[in-house]
Amino acid sequence: MTRVLVLNSGSSSVKYRLFDGAETLAKGLVERIGESGGEVADHRAALQGIMDQVDLSGLAAVGHRVVHGGAEFTGPTVIDDEVVARIEALVPLAPLHNPAALTGIEVARKLLPDVPQVAVFDTAFHATIPPEGVTWALSRELTERWQIRRYGFHGTSHAYVSRRTAQVLGRDPADTNVITLHLGNGASACAVEGGRSVATSMGMSPLPGLVMGTRSGDVDPTVIFHLHRVAGLPLDEIEDSLTRHGGLLGMTGVNDLRSVLERRAAGDPDAGLAFDVYCRRIREYVGAYLAVLGRVDAITFTAGVGENSAAVRSSSLSGLEPLGIAIDPERNERRDEVISPPGARIPVCVIPTDEELEIADQSRTALSPATTEPAR
Repeated sequence: MTRVLVLNSGSSSVKYRLFDGAETLAKGLVERIGESGGEVADHRAALQGIMDQVDLSGLAAVGHRVVHGGAEFTGPTVIDDEVVARIEALVPLAPLHNPAALTGIEVARKLLPDVPQVAVFDTAFHATIPPEGVTWALSRELTERWQIRRYGFHGTSHAYVSRRTAQVLGRDPADTNVITLHLGNGASACAVEGGRSVATSMGMSPLPGLVMGTRSGDVDPTVIFHLHRVAGLPLDEIEDSLTRHGGLLGMTGVNDLRSVLERRAAGDPDAGLAFDVYCRRIREYVGAYLAVLGRVDAITFTAGVGENSAAVRSSSLSGLEPLGIAIDPERNERRDEVISPPGARIPVCVIPTDEELEIADQSRTALSPATTEPAR
């Protein structure tokens, strides 16, 4: 059996997609769960509604997206009571995301008791980053006691896209080095060496790294101390400023890059600066990962912004021609799979991501460890 139901449970929503192999049989989104005027009262009612609408007979598994797996979950994991307890223990690392995933897992296990449940972690792909890439220069007593280290996120996207890039180029993923740029409302960069993550821009949380829709990305930690000690802002307010009111929203008042581009074209200086900051940060990480990898076989853009903004792709890699990185304007505007000029030393690609298909594939792998090829 190859049917897998993928659930992405949020605090007030459930996104679902039913696969048979690589084919999508059904998909949808239940929103405003438990809210006034919402569709359903709770997650149990949401999943029951999905079961009533979608034929779930012959399910091989239910795959759950879990944002944070800490240092212990390094691959897709079949869920039992012990695994649930271990995910609960990681809630302090992802207080907004893991509780929602646990709710989805609890409801699915009760309503589908005979179907294996699998947890697929955003962090797991980055478990292969070497110690020097995840360790910060802090007291070992602090880092070990409080689980402080780089974990990284968007792992299912980086895994899927790096493998697809190799396929597009006719290469073996195990012998292909790719810099993947997942650019959406959340954004991260990843250096993938032979199918294994060796560096990524997000850290202990999804906050650091690239500029995002509402997240600041990298800032000097002294900014936090300054705002607390000198400006008198409470820590909760500072955290909110960095995570929910930073990024493009903080610089321009809007978090949608399309609006930023429109205002930039109309001559808005704030939008112009935000665009330049956004693209320069990407370029800085590309340069860093060129150094980390040594040999780079491709640079790949993905996710909402990466797949759809020719301006971001062009500006982010501008000036890197001496390094063998260039973009063909016509290919870029058409959004070809390969947008670099013919014969470019480092191909530049645009590959749509499919995190849900990756979760389905990883769920099958967890139940059949001997399976090495994804179902497509």
